[in-house]
Amino acid sequence: MPDFRLFWTVVVGVVLLIFVMVLFHFIPFGMWIRALASGVHISFGSLIGMRVRRIKPERLVYPLIKATKAGLDLNITQLETHFLAGGNVDKVINALIAAQRANIPIAFEKACAIDLAGRDVFEAVQMSVTPKVIETPVVAAIAKDGIELRAKARVTVRTNIERLVGGAGEETVIARVGEGIVTTVGSAETHKQVLENPDSISRTVLSKGLDAGTAFEILSIDIADVDVGRNVGAQLLMDQAEADRRIAQAKAEERRAMAVAHEQEMKASVQEMRAKVVEAEAEVPKAMAAALRDGKLGVLDYYKMKNTIADTDMRESIAKASAPQSSSVVQEPRK
Repeated sequence: MPDFRLFWTVVVGVVLLIFVMVLFHFIPFGMWIRALASGVHISFGSLIGMRVRRIKPERLVYPLIKATKAGLDLNITQLETHFLAGGNVDKVINALIAAQRANIPIAFEKACAIDLAGRDVFEAVQMSVTPKVIETPVVAAIAKDGIELRAKARVTVRTNIERLVGGAGEETVIARVGEGIVTTVGSAETHKQVLENPDSISRTVLSKGLDAGTAFEILSIDIADVDVGRNVGAQLLMDQAEADRRIAQAKAEERRAMAVAHEQEMKASVQEMRAKVVEAEAEVPKAMAAALRDGKLGVLDYYKMKNTIADTDMRESIAKASAPQSSSVVQEPRK
């Protein structure tokens, strides 16, 4: 009988030990005591439910303690819902505390929406308190006189909490500022006007309302540096002149080819005419013979014509001999 009681005593002890181990596994008593001491009341059922849903209680209990100490009216259910949705509970609580200290009105639901949208809500609140400076890359623009200017700007922005969800990011702000710089420089008559008054770029860009539809509010735009680049206008004129020269050269080649072709045609025409003359001269003796035979040309007329031809040939030879030959005259050197 004593052995039977001892057996049941051991069994009950083992069962109680297992129950206590399971209870301590599902209920972190140390965390529950710290939460209770901080004024946060969490039921055992909530802690057990977190374990069942595979949520580490410290990820929700510690942020809830911070929120309660900061005076935020939140409960464990709200934090658990945001955590299960894939949000970062700790960043949301830090953002709410920072916004409260800076007197920035932001609701818990709004902070959760910003966090679930993929934006860093804590960094957004920090940027609302302390503006951020965004430095643009070097923007190249050309004035009306053809001189290229390379400008770099620093944009001071502050987060607009109301437009943070659905608003454009820093890339859009940088792109719009670059567009404003190009427009301002391009509308200047000379590049010297921009170099003398670089603040004109800031005034023109700010007047365009570039922060519309973005998650930021542009506070100021400061031109950090302006450098003179290439003389694009002169380069374009040189390229145009080179193109005109090549066009004129091509047209000249075309005219020369047409002149050569025309000369070849004229030579062919002259040769054809000479052939016809030779052919006609070959017919002259036949015609004279036929005239003599038919009695239309007398012998005296024939000899008179021969004398005329001989006289003409003599006069031509005398004229050629008496013509000055400039190439054959050589001036003797003086002694």
